[in-house]
Amino acid sequence: MCGIAGFLFSSRSQINDPAHVLQRMTTSLVSRGPDDEGHWLDVAAGVALGHRRLSIIDLSPAGHQPMASASGRYVLTFNGEIYNHLEIREELRRAGFADSAGGAWRGTSDTESLLAAIEAWGIRGALHRCVGMFALALWDKADRSLTLARDRLGEKPLYYGHWGGMFVFASELKALHAIPGFSPSTDHAAVWHYFCQKAVPAPLSIYEGIRKLGPGQVLTLPAAENPTFGNVRLDDYWSLQDALRAEPFRGSAEDAVDELRRLMLQSIASQMVADVPVGAFLSGGIDSSTVVALMQSVSDRKVQTYSIGFEEAGFNEAAHAAQVANHLGTQHKELTVTAGDALAMIPKLADIWDEPFADSSQIPTALLTALARREVTVALSGDGGDELFCGYKRQLTASAIERLPAKALLSTLLLAFGSSAAQNVLRSLPVGQLPKSVANRLRILSETLAFDDPAQRYMALAFQPDQWTLVLSDRREGYMSAAAPSLSAGRDMLSLASAFDTLTYLPTDILAKVDRAAMAVGLETRVPLLDHRIVEFAFSLPSSYKVRGGRTKWPLRRILEGHVPTELTDRPKMGFSVPIGEWLKGPLRSWAGDLLFAKQHKDEFLNTRMVENIWRDHQAGRWNYEDHLWRVLMFRAWQTRYE
Repeated sequence: MCGIAGFLFSSRSQINDPAHVLQRMTTSLVSRGPDDEGHWLDVAAGVALGHRRLSIIDLSPAGHQPMASASGRYVLTFNGEIYNHLEIREELRRAGFADSAGGAWRGTSDTESLLAAIEAWGIRGALHRCVGMFALALWDKADRSLTLARDRLGEKPLYYGHWGGMFVFASELKALHAIPGFSPSTDHAAVWHYFCQKAVPAPLSIYEGIRKLGPGQVLTLPAAENPTFGNVRLDDYWSLQDALRAEPFRGSAEDAVDELRRLMLQSIASQMVADVPVGAFLSGGIDSSTVVALMQSVSDRKVQTYSIGFEEAGFNEAAHAAQVANHLGTQHKELTVTAGDALAMIPKLADIWDEPFADSSQIPTALLTALARREVTVALSGDGGDELFCGYKRQLTASAIERLPAKALLSTLLLAFGSSAAQNVLRSLPVGQLPKSVANRLRILSETLAFDDPAQRYMALAFQPDQWTLVLSDRREGYMSAAAPSLSAGRDMLSLASAFDTLTYLPTDILAKVDRAAMAVGLETRVPLLDHRIVEFAFSLPSSYKVRGGRTKWPLRRILEGHVPTELTDRPKMGFSVPIGEWLKGPLRSWAGDLLFAKQHKDEFLNTRMVENIWRDHQAGRWNYEDHLWRVLMFRAWQTRYE
């Protein structure tokens, strides 16, 4: 895992020293790649590619980037891992393609394997063969074109856009800030989506004119044809829609468990391969416990596992993780997080994420990655299980809502009939995800039912825009209709909700949280459940194979039962949450108050009177506004750092 950056420039570009600018960009990404740095420039062609390396596979200079292909036609700067790159080399050999100049590989890196695949089959042919996580930039000397690509699920980030007469790209926005004069305007649509989703979703970034490449996308820019770099072409080389339309699994539920076990063992074994120490995160929940159990089953030594605990009992899963680790026989370490730890971490958050990000579990995630990095360079996680196997309560709620008749009429009548009728409806739904206030539940249910399209109904349930955007001065409701991804008709609501979360919440929140936290300390994280073959298999299963007898994530539970007693993991889902609400009334109160009401901030985005009201109500204990306040605080922290 590394960091990449670069740009295309011409005589019209506002740049005098491209080598110096490229150096500044890659230096800003040093935490993503502390082991090596590389630059490649062709001033005549107007292209600059930069790289920061975290050495994982082939620690020798043979893995140095940017790397040229054997023929010299292509130059690649690459961030990520191709787990099946040795199989790709074998396929190249069988197909009769030369390994490299002179017929011998220069090293053992997956970057060299990828370049050889591109020379043999082209960029799309190579990407279709790759199993991995990545973001890359490829310069084609023959066509004078630049290609950007991102992995199928969005594990690795990639920003791009136009600035100062250049086309620019980078793994993180901080690299673009290294460009002299970089000062774009804040995007109003991005701010709206941030307050709904706690993060800015692709294709938006927090800045106007700067975009995120979407998961599974390829961008091609034929620079020679357009010196202003405006002729950008975007294509999907992989789409979750295709998985939704694929042939359904025909076997029994137990057959599905067997196949998932086989796919997970294949994925985990390939992701444990590295030339550096490898460990795993362990929360004691179903997903991470299953990953660790399978890791330990194929390892000839104790797997190193890491977890985070809290002093507050209602948030502490460390004891559960320790029990699972003890049963599996891993080498386990845990860290107890205090409010003091949070306060020490908070000043770093804006730099780590470098655009507004307000999932408060970012704090323990950052501390967990730092803990693991003391001993390992690679850590596997259990992320993806909730999205693929229906682990969120809101997914069950959405499925129950879809069974209600006359939804539009019911939406109108619910409010008119008052709380007694609302209570009767709400008693029939698994509404644990929703606010405990009956009035709020009623409002959210009414707003959800008002939409005609199931995807938009689920979006209203998952994002609850009226609740979070009440702190905005400009609410722009029109943004909402564009936020829901188009999902295939003909699938049940659990499948659609699962697909929605895989397309939105997973890359926007979960994967961005883990990538930025881990890369801030030079730790590579790998996600075995997001092997695209597992994702495609999961979406081929009927929902009845995922939720059985009221138990979510049933296939994962069945696999785990063969390794860990059910009583150690079969408990209510806690999530990786932190007691922000209490901390904001205690040790974080002074910091939060100073940040919320600092006079130097622009108020064009926030309804300051509403922010003041919810702050007072939270401090008085009249209502827990921790989610509202944390979104405002992280937005303010970003403003303080970058505006």
